[in-house]
Amino acid sequence: MKVCHFCNNNIKQIDYKDIEQLRKFLDAHAKIIANRHSGVCAKHQRKLTEAVKRARFLALIPFVAR
Repeated sequence: MKVCHFCNNNIKQIDYKDIEQLRKFLDAHAKIIANRHSGVCAKHQRKLTEAVKRARFLALIPFVAR
């Protein structure tokens, strides 16, 4: 079983402006990786999803990578 990246590093807030942090949890097609593959706990997966959606809305991350 994988350990949650955010719990392990004691990261309280997931910032939607931190693109490098968010890209670690996106696949080649810019889709959000499931928590069973990334090892993120459910609480942080919800926060991660919200941050990625905000970044997409502000055009910091593409909706679909070609």
